[in-house]
Amino acid sequence: MNTLVRLARAEWGPLYAAVRPPLPRRRWAGAVPLTVGAVCLTAVLHGAHGTPWGYGLVQGAGTVRAADPLWLALLRTPLSLFVPALDLPVWGALAQILLVFGIAELCLGRRRTLALAYAATLAGTLYARLGIALGPDVPLGLPAADAHVVDTGPSAAVVGLAVYVGWRHRAYLTAGAVIAAMVVEVLVKENLAGKEHLAAIAAVSALCAVTALRQRWSRARTGSSGAPPIQSWSLRDSPVQRRSWR
Repeated sequence: MNTLVRLARAEWGPLYAAVRPPLPRRRWAGAVPLTVGAVCLTAVLHGAHGTPWGYGLVQGAGTVRAADPLWLALLRTPLSLFVPALDLPVWGALAQILLVFGIAELCLGRRRTLALAYAATLAGTLYARLGIALGPDVPLGLPAADAHVVDTGPSAAVVGLAVYVGWRHRAYLTAGAVIAAMVVEVLVKENLAGKEHLAAIAAVSALCAVTALRQRWSRARTGSSGAPPIQSWSLRDSPVQRRSWR
């Protein structure tokens, strides 16, 4: 049991330290307004998507296919973040958004969370077009029929955020487990959604690598900038001055 506790602290300790401080100061809704808004918007869009009057509206405003013109796909991509698949239980998507978006918002802030979620979704959207252009005979290619399949909704954003937060707060086993699960998904059931998840992971991993290189370069630059700054001593701090006052 002690070993499991130590492993859990080593894996999730930094993440817990980043998540816990904002919560006592504000209520949950006040601490993660982006997450609460995302959950509510996803629920509303899913409910409307399943009705005769709302189906066409949601399809026209928030679903993306590789067969669509690029400008239209880019216009729809922000809303597609919150349009879950109709053939999957919506509670699963809502739970993922609440957990992953909530943790990311507490750790990274609203703007960075939204930017990363959009980047992960956009990576999947652009990959679908590239994969169809390559064709099914190429390892990264896709069959032409996938051009008419609706892109993954919030799941690509959830996967991308989970990997980034895990990397940033040194929960490497958790981030690795998410990546491994997505790889297994593609191996077991090769479909567009699974490959878009891998595209989102690739985009976020590239961002992690760039961030790590920038941090390393910044530390190296700071360390080689010359001698350390000279400390300023006041008269009272000087031991010689203290003796003279005596």
